[in-house]
Amino acid sequence: MIIGENRLAVIQNIKEFAESGQFHSKVELNDPVLTSEQSRAITDAYFEHRNHLSFKLKTALGVLIAKTATRLINRDTEIVGLDKIPGDLGGVLITSNHFGPLENTVIRHLTDQLGRRKLGIISQTSNFAMTGILGFIMNYADTIPISTDPRYLARNFLSILRERLVDKRHAVLLYPEQEMWFNYRKPRPPKNGAYFYAAKLNVPIISCFVEIVDREEDATPQFKRVRYVLHVLDVLYPDPNKTVRENTEALGVKDYSLKKSCYESVYGKELTYAFDRSDIAGWKETP
Repeated sequence: MIIGENRLAVIQNIKEFAESGQFHSKVELNDPVLTSEQSRAITDAYFEHRNHLSFKLKTALGVLIAKTATRLINRDTEIVGLDKIPGDLGGVLITSNHFGPLENTVIRHLTDQLGRRKLGIISQTSNFAMTGILGFIMNYADTIPISTDPRYLARNFLSILRERLVDKRHAVLLYPEQEMWFNYRKPRPPKNGAYFYAAKLNVPIISCFVEIVDREEDATPQFKRVRYVLHVLDVLYPDPNKTVRENTEALGVKDYSLKKSCYESVYGKELTYAFDRSDIAGWKETP
């Protein structure tokens, strides 16, 4: 699904940032930009209101909308490697590549197949400032805000993850690549957050990679429609004999290595960050 305008300008940003190694930079042109005070207001409001009845009712509606969208978007999504996930797996973080505002439905499709009722989705506070139906989904489809505020990350956010992962044994999706790069096929070097929290809370990680396949039919004059193949790569566990720091590094290295190998296998090419137009799934633009 194509969401947003100025796709060609966004692709130019992706090219520039990929080739200069700025893998976690924002490429979208019109995303909300929040001050630290605005971002803090969003995280404070979420932490305060998340257990209120009105919030829970809105969340139930948001999840219903998200599940309906999941069924529509993933009617022909394939899942490869589902058998790698143990049936008795408890609380778990899920990592995947981040290439579209609705690609989290692919992970929701996975958790639905596993019979899991809950999927928490970690999302930046700027997404909570969106408006309209997409803004409602961003706020209430069981989303959890994350910010750069050290106080929030060390206290409230860690408390929320402990509640979700350890106490309630839910699945939580956290994108190590941080920023969404529109239809970008390549896995990017990850940031450490997901691996730190997995190590800190001693929970496993389901490592995933989404392959994007072009369809024949057009979505717009410039882009073809696409479909997805979700590859479950492995379940990674913190080593009880390692420190949090050591586990954070080891889990990150292993997760990226798995995603890199999967990319090279499914697309039949070595992973480099020299830009090629085929890096953007569905793009019909000629050189």
